[in-house]
Amino acid sequence: MLEADVLKYPTKAITSEQRAAFFANGSLVLESFVGNNWLRRLRHAVSESIESARHITENNAVYVLESGHCLETPALRRLNNPVCRHTDFWRFASESPMAELAADLCGPNVKFYHSKLNFKWPHVGHQFDWHQDIPAWPHTDYSPISIGLYLEDCGVEQGPLMAINGSHRGDLHSMYDNNRNWVLRIPQEDLEPGWQDHLVNLTGPAGSVVVLNCRVIHGSHANNSTRMRPLLLNVYSSADSMPYAFNPLANQYDGVIVHGEPARYASHDPRGCELPPDWSKGYVGPWQHQAGARANEESS
Repeated sequence: MLEADVLKYPTKAITSEQRAAFFANGSLVLESFVGNNWLRRLRHAVSESIESARHITENNAVYVLESGHCLETPALRRLNNPVCRHTDFWRFASESPMAELAADLCGPNVKFYHSKLNFKWPHVGHQFDWHQDIPAWPHTDYSPISIGLYLEDCGVEQGPLMAINGSHRGDLHSMYDNNRNWVLRIPQEDLEPGWQDHLVNLTGPAGSVVVLNCRVIHGSHANNSTRMRPLLLNVYSSADSMPYAFNPLANQYDGVIVHGEPARYASHDPRGCELPPDWSKGYVGPWQHQAGARANEESS
């Protein structure tokens, strides 16, 4: 569904002013949006996920390990598709206020796409370079959004998400380098002049929700604190937005309607989108691509 059509419907989970701010900026923070009951349940699910990774010795389709991970002190960089690993993650994605929030921003008919739980372990949680999401998983329109939940308090020192307000109105950057290697990063010198004036740190206390437009340029700081920063991310789209590439985090809930009704017709935005690699042959995760790109820059 296109933005003009979404705006025809009244909001239910947020105010019309908050929705207008999201469409203007490309990002939105809703402080303490999720209550303590959900936080307790999700933290318990997170603890179980970390415990289940103790015996894992290398990255696989479920776990991306952090440096220093071992049996005695497990450390994760990402849990892929947590909705498939614990029932409370899927219940939260489909039954909590998240679905209604997605409806306010995507239109009344919403479907689920994929999820990830990104950790930033104290002192070893790396930065995530500037990038745009939609080139990794293009759709027929730009309704897809990522809704992130901070499970713990997140200040600047924990490595929060950061975004460049208004960048979703500009052109899409290529996520390939000059040698056609997929790097999922935008070199800082390629950003629009004056971008620093529009930079926002998307911080908030535990229970805060951060919403990202699929075109907005964003990244995150390193975690320089003594506290972990777990961020649960669910991706949704309008029901009439159709993916035209393989889902890099394919899962059993891809395409499930979580609010409203299935679509009868597809929505199409006239602006095109560069195609990613063929993820059906495997997806290694963003850090490996970005690290390789930085290494090439340093050696050139």
